[in-house]
Amino acid sequence: MSFSEIFERIRHLISGYNKATKISDERFVNVGEGYCKTSVNTCIFRTNSLITYGEIQYIAYYDRRGRVVLGKRHIGSEKWELNRTRFRANVKDAHNVISLGTDGEGYLHIAFGMHATRLNYSRSVLPGSLKMLPIHAMTGEDEEKCTYPEFYLLPSGDLLFAYRSGKSGNGNMVLKRYDVKDKSWRTVNANLLDGEGERNAYWQAYLDKKGTFHLSWVWRETADVATNHDLCYAKSDDGGMTWKRSDGTCYTLPITLARSEIAWTIPQKSELINQTSMCADDDGKPYIATYWRDAESDTPQFRLIWLRDAVWQMVLVGNRQLPFTLSGKGTKMVPVSRPRVAVIGDIIYYIFRDKERGSRITVCKIEKHCLKKQSFEDLTDFSVDAWEPTIDIELLKNKGQLHIFVQATHQGDGERRSECSEKSTPVYVLEYKKDN
Repeated sequence: MSFSEIFERIRHLISGYNKATKISDERFVNVGEGYCKTSVNTCIFRTNSLITYGEIQYIAYYDRRGRVVLGKRHIGSEKWELNRTRFRANVKDAHNVISLGTDGEGYLHIAFGMHATRLNYSRSVLPGSLKMLPIHAMTGEDEEKCTYPEFYLLPSGDLLFAYRSGKSGNGNMVLKRYDVKDKSWRTVNANLLDGEGERNAYWQAYLDKKGTFHLSWVWRETADVATNHDLCYAKSDDGGMTWKRSDGTCYTLPITLARSEIAWTIPQKSELINQTSMCADDDGKPYIATYWRDAESDTPQFRLIWLRDAVWQMVLVGNRQLPFTLSGKGTKMVPVSRPRVAVIGDIIYYIFRDKERGSRITVCKIEKHCLKKQSFEDLTDFSVDAWEPTIDIELLKNKGQLHIFVQATHQGDGERRSECSEKSTPVYVLEYKKDN
């Protein structure tokens, strides 16, 4: 534990402010040591940091030297098999995250180390193996300026792969599909969310149990985070080939600003964050987690957006008091994380970090049929600093279990490394006991 964390813990214990203790029934499973001077291991847009196929859970993170570490274990075990691969990346840039996917035959897929740079992609040599093939192309098209890689497993066993082609303020969303039988990639949409050369979309997505691909996004006009605006929505029932609005009407592709269904109108300079998370319940109803501030306030508030009776609704999650601003370029170090939402049965789990609560990992449990009924729990008694929540989405969908990637990381503001003395910190999987 760093001196700053020790000091912060003592200060909170003395003052009694938001005193929290680690929940006794939670289990923290140690994995190894990860790079910590940026938030590259803990950015929320890591889809996925953890992923389960059958009874095997996989994990990926960068070690202190910037090498990609892959691991696997049997669910319930505390013993990890690790492979410190030959792959490396520039961990000074928090955009260069590692994303994991598994296809229907159990092959592991990874993409990593990209910020408007050439695609870094590999697949395991055998199903269930941590040994990877050399870096290679998918289709070779639109793979020169890639950022934000994301894998999604379709019910057929095929994989969808989404990423941004271009750069901040001027980029498009590309969607590709891996055929599990042919072991080959093809382009589904080369320009799904089209910024028209003037803006780009920052999205979050979720593929539900029925195979519907839910997509929401904000538009950004320039590289400045302050130009984020409007929360939009689309869905696809055919693996990303065709897209609809929430009322079932069809989009004409590509989706532009003018064609977008706006779920919630949010003007620029509202401290609206990009790339948060979304989920869907067993009925396929979407839920979106985000934050922004109202015009009359200086304080951004956590929010949950959901669709009820064909009308988009919004509720505040908690009531924050600490103001901050997102203006500027690069990875921002702000007092809150971007929130993660997960739905299990009739309970919505809203996971975040907030300096007001000592920068601990916090979950808010919200009753789906009464969204103003909220209860908060701190899952750690220590600060995780720049951490943001990523979870095992396949385990959530298939077994209703919530496993969270945990590492205390640090971040300098505006794409700078932290000046902390630590070079690495422990990586854990937190097995959340939802019945508490």
